[in-house]
Amino acid sequence: MLSYRHAFHAGNFADVLKHSILTLVLDYMIRKEKGFHYIDSHSGAGIYQLTDEYAQKTGEYKDGIAKLTQQGVANADLPEALAPYVTLINQLNGNGTLDVYPGSPGIAKAFMRRQDSTHLFELHPTDIKHLEDFCYRWKKVFVKQSDGYQGVLGLLPPPSRRGVVLIDPPYELKEDYQKAVNTIIKAYKKFATGTYILWYPVVQRDLVEEMQTNFTNSNVKNLLQVEFCLDNDTDEYGMTGTGLFIVNPPWQLAQQMNEVLPYLKSKLGGNNSTFTVEQLIKE
Repeated sequence: MLSYRHAFHAGNFADVLKHSILTLVLDYMIRKEKGFHYIDSHSGAGIYQLTDEYAQKTGEYKDGIAKLTQQGVANADLPEALAPYVTLINQLNGNGTLDVYPGSPGIAKAFMRRQDSTHLFELHPTDIKHLEDFCYRWKKVFVKQSDGYQGVLGLLPPPSRRGVVLIDPPYELKEDYQKAVNTIIKAYKKFATGTYILWYPVVQRDLVEEMQTNFTNSNVKNLLQVEFCLDNDTDEYGMTGTGLFIVNPPWQLAQQMNEVLPYLKSKLGGNNSTFTVEQLIKE
């Protein structure tokens, strides 16, 4: 199935959580001079126009990134850990506008240096063309229209022995929940010191719990789980929350998210909104 288009959802509350964490992880990686590999299993189009028909049809960004960046928003109380992400979005737009929003490749591009290497996978025939255009003149980036799960495994361990892997499937199929976890478990066996970020939607709680069980029954160590839910779990169709599993997170990430999440709840959430930061598996 290749019907999913992230352009409808770019900049929503799930992107805010996912990309703020990705920003913190990449910022941590570039503190060392030695290069690293960034590997993205489901890259999408690279960058999205919030003025086009897709984003305007749903307007999800208006309840997400727009509440953090648009003119008139008071960010005097912006947590320090959220500042790099919000600053990046503002720099891409400028003049107080909000016309574009970066996907994960767009976030990564802002951090990658000459000594770093980027590997992007995308299957959708339309998005791969947009991604290739976005990556034009970006040195040391490799774009492939192929299965991202296999692509990740084929690149590990990286020659640099330093790496960040983002697995961000559309979850069109229920099998993706366990397939994504199993990919990280296999990747961990090949490269146990890498940082792995797995995004997931909260649509059915039992699927998330199955992911947790699969991880805890594996050999994976040092696993942090971060979750932000706008509303209570429900049996009805629709995403009520979002979360990430992070293997080998930067040492200060849990503390940073304990500062970021209350702010996101106050800006993006409501009375029923909740968040958790849990060390699911210790080192």
